[in-house]
Amino acid sequence: MARPTPTLQDPALLAAALEGLELQRKRIDDQIAAVRAMLGGKKIAAPSAAPAASEGPARRKRVLSEEARQRIAAAQKKRWASFRKGKKSE
Repeated sequence: MARPTPTLQDPALLAAALEGLELQRKRIDDQIAAVRAMLGGKKIAAPSAAPAASEGPARRKRVLSEEARQRIAAAQKKRWASFRKGKKSE
């Protein structure tokens, strides 16, 4: 492996390299966000990026009625009972 030369440790060169890398990271983050939007995934803003102005309204949380929750709970209990019954017979 080659040893670093003094020119690679020049602060101006390192600062320019850092700036270029940050620009690449922002471009890549923008591309990732675009692909996620195409997939219909949640938009996750990059830590350094400002929120996009084109974001739509926030989705509301779905609310289940008490009756629906009870039906789901009963069905899940039935599935677990069936699962446990199968485990005992083995």
